[in-house]
Amino acid sequence: MSDKDTISMQLVREALLQTCPAGEPDSSLLARAGIAVEHLHLPEARVSAESYARLWRLLARRCNDEFFAMDPRGLRSGSLAFMCRASMGQPTLGAGLETALAFLSLMLQDMQPSLVRQEGLAEIVINEPRDEPRRAFTYFTFWMIVHGVACWLAGRRIPILSIDLRCAEPPFCDDYRVMFSENLHFERPRTRMIVASACLDLPLKRNEEELQRFLAEAPGNILVKYRDPASLGRRIRTDLLGLAPEHWPDADSLARQLCLSPSTLRRRLAEEGRITKG
Repeated sequence: MSDKDTISMQLVREALLQTCPAGEPDSSLLARAGIAVEHLHLPEARVSAESYARLWRLLARRCNDEFFAMDPRGLRSGSLAFMCRASMGQPTLGAGLETALAFLSLMLQDMQPSLVRQEGLAEIVINEPRDEPRRAFTYFTFWMIVHGVACWLAGRRIPILSIDLRCAEPPFCDDYRVMFSENLHFERPRTRMIVASACLDLPLKRNEEELQRFLAEAPGNILVKYRDPASLGRRIRTDLLGLAPEHWPDADSLARQLCLSPSTLRRRLAEEGRITKG
């Protein structure tokens, strides 16, 4: 199992901090998630993304909170499903995000997100009534939910240009840089995620079947960089992996195999955030 398929045990400890009484880990719950309790305090230990996703689901059911009990009101079980269903009916990603953020503002007490457009940039800003910053884990879990839903709505990964956070930098930032962006800035005046504003114009075309598939795989599918399993790029990648590199077709031959014109192939891959050569 490569590191890109795993998550630091530190994030497991962070997830348990407010969901377990007196911070004591529940060994039976960890075992159900496939996490060895004896590894919990090993500094270099890692768990599979699948195990972390199972832990998230188990804690959500036990606490009736999909946000690890990190807000006085929290996100009751079913919040992710409701937010996705409400957002996917909007015409564009911008409108879908505004719907999702309005829902989160209604549900959460201490985190009030809003979407701000400034020239070529779009900012998702977390407005906070409390003077004291939250844990880095709290902010990044919030971003994991918002960015994961945004990528699913658009059917492609939305590149993150930068993330600013009010809190101090934690000692375990490597996973966050892999999940989100190398451009993480701490002890800033406000917490925000910055993306290109052009992303907000992406059309939304999700249906109920796709929603059910997304929810069945959540939260595992928001713990890793978004990959649409039904995308053209994924189909091409799967086909190419079955061939020796010297037998890979050029772009024109690939387009013919897919019954597409070369320009249509390039356009569709560009819409998914991919490029072709030659």
